[in-house]
Amino acid sequence: MRRIVSSFLLSCLFHLPAVALAHDNTAPLAGEEAFTPPTVYEQLLRALMPDAEASATITVDGNYRLIQGNGYPDYTPGNFPNAHNPNAIRKKNYQLRVPLNPVMGAPRATVRTPFGIALNGVLFDPGTAEYWRNDRNSGWNYEALGGACQLGLDFSNAHVQPNGAYHYHGLPTGLLDRYAYRNSPALLGYAADGFPIYGPYGYKKADDPASSMTQLKPGYRVKSGTRPSGPGGAYDGVFVQDWTYDKELGDLDECNGRVGVTPEYPDGTYYYVVSGEYPFIPRCWRGTPDSSFAALKGGPGGRPPGAGGNHQPGGRPPQGGMGGRPPMGGAPCQGS
Repeated sequence: MRRIVSSFLLSCLFHLPAVALAHDNTAPLAGEEAFTPPTVYEQLLRALMPDAEASATITVDGNYRLIQGNGYPDYTPGNFPNAHNPNAIRKKNYQLRVPLNPVMGAPRATVRTPFGIALNGVLFDPGTAEYWRNDRNSGWNYEALGGACQLGLDFSNAHVQPNGAYHYHGLPTGLLDRYAYRNSPALLGYAADGFPIYGPYGYKKADDPASSMTQLKPGYRVKSGTRPSGPGGAYDGVFVQDWTYDKELGDLDECNGRVGVTPEYPDGTYYYVVSGEYPFIPRCWRGTPDSSFAALKGGPGGRPPGAGGNHQPGGRPPQGGMGGRPPMGGAPCQGS
């Protein structure tokens, strides 16, 4: 077994310059406009707080990359419980693995399984357990960052499930703070299928590291017209089903990825992008996900209703998401 990363414990000295970088005078990320950046006091407080609780290791064993983590971020998270999320963070014992040499294939839906895991041991888990009128058979699944629910998100677009799992729903700002991500593609983690996950900036020419850096744009848009069933009303991004992929738009495929070179993969690879616009975190894989991720939600088919994260109805748009409209035709986002 060959150790790749012995630990993801980061010191305050490493964090301080990164905080200054995260909110410099460059153009904001798509999605950053929806929330207020932390004050100087908050940034200093985060920088001075010890990160010793965070722990993650990545090793290679044969044909697999083994990932262990306790699910606690390597920065000071928001306050949990809070007014819109009653759950406290509890350390986990994630024992995950992904293929070392994933093979690209047809898109495969995530089906309520965590998409991947960040280098700091926090899960990327974009889905929700909430459906229109709490009816899973309705086919109308509330989008976590669609504006219908107050999620109690912290500054990193993360919150806590009832089981204590801290997880990302959108741009992991606290993690991005660690990198000069506008200057070079930033490796953030690995998807369940083994392909790497990068931040929102990449080379303008995917196969040319000498080309300029650009914020990569997803290819999704809100559908036109009105919903034919369920909640009715005009499509507005509140539901996952309000969105459609248009290959003529953006830089990324339907799984929010592309083939290109990165500092870690100079010969090129398929890689995913976490973006500031829908789908934020990818909703499908291009490889075969390892079963260790499905086991986090009780196996294939995902978590049962009511296990999502205690989303509360109404209120201001979530950080990094669309404005949306209040829930229609029922009382969603309860008890998860």
